Amino acid sequence: MFPKNTWYVACTPDEFEQAPLGRKICNESIVFFRDEEGRVAAVEDFCPHRGAPLSLGFVRDGKLVCGYHGLEMSRTGHCSSMPGQRVKGFPGIKAYPVVERHGFVWVWPGDASLADPEKIPHLHWAESPDWAYGGGLYHIHCGFRLMVDNLMDLTHETYVHASSIGQPEIEEAAPKTAVNGEEVVTSRTMENIPAPPFWQAALRGNDLADDVPVDRWQICRFTPPSHVMIEVGVAHAGKGGYDAPADAKASSIVVDFITPETETSIWYFWGMARNFKPEDDQLTATIREGQGKIFAEDLDMLEAQQRNLSTYPDRQLLKLNIDGGGVQARRIIERLIAEEQATAETTLKKVGSA
Repeated sequence: MFPKNTWYVACTPDEFEQAPLGRKICNESIVFFRDEEGRVAAVEDFCPHRGAPLSLGFVRDGKLVCGYHGLEMSRTGHCSSMPGQRVKGFPGIKAYPVVERHGFVWVWPGDASLADPEKIPHLHWAESPDWAYGGGLYHIHCGFRLMVDNLMDLTHETYVHASSIGQPEIEEAAPKTAVNGEEVVTSRTMENIPAPPFWQAALRGNDLADDVPVDRWQICRFTPPSHVMIEVGVAHAGKGGYDAPADAKASSIVVDFITPETETSIWYFWGMARNFKPEDDQLTATIREGQGKIFAEDLDMLEAQQRNLSTYPDRQLLKLNIDGGGVQARRIIERLIAEEQATAETTLKKVGSA
């Protein structure tokens, strides 16, 4: 149902500051904690003694202690000790490749021998003091493909987000879709239009007039397995649009990391990175609050959509020109899944003939 030999955002470091964090990713139950050196670790959320979730335990001296009978597990998934028992010969549990980078914890749920940290996306905005970032996490009961569809076709803003970022001019501007290797780019530009409420506030936040016509752009970039970065912004009309000077526009990158939990649920890490007034913490908080409300509107629609699709799994859905980005993204996802399945079948045949 989803690619596994890839990096997903699993959580943020603050989520396991006080206690181990249990999270299901790609149908795998994983627990996150820090070892004795402060490094993030990820192992199966399953105690080999009696099957209790290790996430219900605690961390002591960098070891994960089961909250049922006290069995200690190391970051490698091996049993290290248990009060009054000899357990070092116990079979271990699965450990997952995990990397802390760019303010996120990344996990590789597939074949650990293939995990290469160099394949984690480079996020330039996360490493530069010229950028500010604010975001959050939603747990949504929909398949991850539906969220990719949603983000690669922003026509829905006119209807779902009518009071914040939506406006009729969006659906009046035809999108353009291009495929560059494993990247899908869908773009839309609008000229000499009024700024919707969210972007009026952003213009004010950058000390710009909010009551004049603007040129607006949306550039959605999908990369596997399910990451979508969207360049968005408005500039005072006639100043160059996307290429306008910084003192004539308000622009940002909408950050979307979509991590499958199950076939019909996701962990959705959302946020916005901006390169104007990065030192203004209050502006960051205000934008984060506004964006959080916008994504909450998506949540309601996507969960209702998933319920309908689960009820009528054999219904065929229509594809329009506005769906081009989502369709191309799905093709890349399905190809990656097929390649993983073919590799797994080849490996099984080799093992069987050995």
